[in-house]
Amino acid sequence: MNSENLSKRLHTVATYIPKGSVLADIGSDHAYLPCFAIHKGIVNQAIAGEVADGPWTSAYNQVMEEGFQNKISVRKGDGLEVLAPGEADCITIAGMGGTLISSILERGKEKLVGTKRLVLQPNIQAINIRKWLHSNDWDLIAETILEEDGKIYEILVAEKGNGKAAYSEKKESELLLGPFLMKECSDVFRKKWQAELKHWKHIIEQLEKSGKTESSQEKQEQLKRNIAIVEEALSL
Repeated sequence: MNSENLSKRLHTVATYIPKGSVLADIGSDHAYLPCFAIHKGIVNQAIAGEVADGPWTSAYNQVMEEGFQNKISVRKGDGLEVLAPGEADCITIAGMGGTLISSILERGKEKLVGTKRLVLQPNIQAINIRKWLHSNDWDLIAETILEEDGKIYEILVAEKGNGKAAYSEKKESELLLGPFLMKECSDVFRKKWQAELKHWKHIIEQLEKSGKTESSQEKQEQLKRNIAIVEEALSL
């Protein structure tokens, strides 16, 4: 992978970046995504944010190598602290856990004033991002699920609204599975959730063997609820 030939995952993220926007890529690693967006004429200005020295150096070197130092600002800082409020029209955060992405958004909420779009790619726990978006008046407008190198990824796209537009009376199911992904019910979607069902049922077996505690009972009940939701979705 390089800045002109992205992975399938990052290439899909790039398709959701609005043309002409100012992009901020948080956790940019080698800055491949902002460099790609410049190469393809999707954006003219971008910010690559990294919190650790090693990835920041990799991003800086990549930008210099591409000759994009006047187009991409490589900044070191934690999450959205690398941005001024409203500085970026579109913010991408890819390749982290859903809990961490939600935490980054929560801690940097004041930086989102004026931001028009979020493109978020969690490796796990997409439900936490959907809950955050719903609670903070960001409307989910699109979702994609894809498989690459034996791993399954979800991509969530949101714009400012009231947070509720994508959801129906089946909100609990839609927060877990994704309202758009549920409707599409693709082969990759089915593969992901069939694997989760197997994993959850194994956890329940282990919890039952280890004896009941209040916390284990609560965990079992939640897992059984999730299993029912997934089995219903896969049966439709």
